[in-house]
This record gives sequence, C-alpha cells and structure tokens, in this order.
Amino acid sequence: ITRQILEVLAAFKHPVTILTKSALVERDIDILAPMAAANLVQVHLSVTTLNAPLARRLEPRASTPLRRIEAIRKLNDAGIPTGVMVAPLIPLLTDGEMESILKACVDAGARSASYVLLRLPLEVKDLFKEWLAIHEPMKASHVMNLVRSARDGRENDPQFGSRLRGTGVYADLIGQRFARACKQWHLNQPRPGLNTTQFCPPPPKRGQLALF
Repeated sequence: ITRQILEVLAAFKHPVTILTKSALVERDIDILAPMAAANLVQVHLSVTTLNAPLARRLEPRASTPLRRIEAIRKLNDAGIPTGVMVAPLIPLLTDGEMESILKACVDAGARSASYVLLRLPLEVKDLFKEWLAIHEPMKASHVMNLVRSARDGRENDPQFGSRLRGTGVYADLIGQRFARACKQWHLNQPRPGLNTTQFCPPPPKRGQLALF
C-alpha cells in the first residue's frame, strides 16, 4: 500500500517526508528519485543500535541496522535527500552508540540527523519494563532510573516541548553530545524545505472545471 500511496503523491506532485525502519524503502527508488529531483521528497531511516544481537532483541521484525545504513547509501546515490534518526535512544543500552551511529550514517551519505530519547507512553511503559526484565535484568533498574531522571521523576513526559528530548542533567548531556557530533560531521546544515508549489490536485468529477 505504501508504493500505491507514493504513486498518487508523485502523480499530483505532493511533497512527502518518509520515516521508516525498513530497508524496503529501496524498492521505491524509481518513484522517489524523480520526486527528489523536483524537491518533493526526503527520507529518514531510524537506527536504534549498531549492535546486531541487541537489535534482534529490540526490533526482531525490523530491518537490521546494517541494512538500514545500506538503504541510506542507496537512496543517497540515487539523489534522494536522506537523514538518520537515532531513535529511540535508550539510556544505558544504546546511548553510548549515538556518535557511532551518526558516523556510520554520515559515511553512507546521510545529510541530516535527529534523535528521540526513549518515550514510554501508556501501554509501552509496561511492555518495555517487561522486556527489560527478560533481556536486561541486571540493567533494568539503572535504565529506569535514568529514564525517570530525564522525565522529572516520571516514567513518561507527554508535554510537547520536552517529550522528545527530556530534561535534566542526563538529557542535557545527550543533547550536547548530539550537537557536537552534528557540528563535527556537518549534519543539519540549513536546507530549503520541500517544494509545496507544484501540487496539482485532480480535477473534480463533477462541477466547474478550472479555466486554465
């Protein structure tokens, strides 16, 4: 269904941003490349870890980290603006990899970067704590302490201004490391937004047609 949606967007020159964990995005390069030439698309690959065994436990049904990085390379080679999202950044488990992930993606052609500190809304909180108890029992308490330290003592922060980055000393340190890495590898340079002037909606099936 994703390819069908992209075909419609391309036909009517509608800009789109794609965020995915799947290397299957390579399948649609034949649609995305012409859209990119008209400044109508950008793609972001989410990379959580470079540790293959950890990735299998965290995201067993997603493309492997190396496949996602290879997708960045292929998209970039096709002229499609591609970035990396280090997400979710998990305290103690993946936060130490942030710079390594960014460097690997920069080497593959990533042009922009962002990150999201682990969020635990609603049912996700209990699912994650259950996962920790099974897969990382010796680190579970420490991980959750760091989560709470970045969420004003809570396990989740729903506030729009802080929910993606967190607050406090630990969250600030993550933000400083991210900013330094982006500066070092020239990520997040100012770039024009996608072109929204080319959109051509389909003519109505009934009623008055356009004059020109």
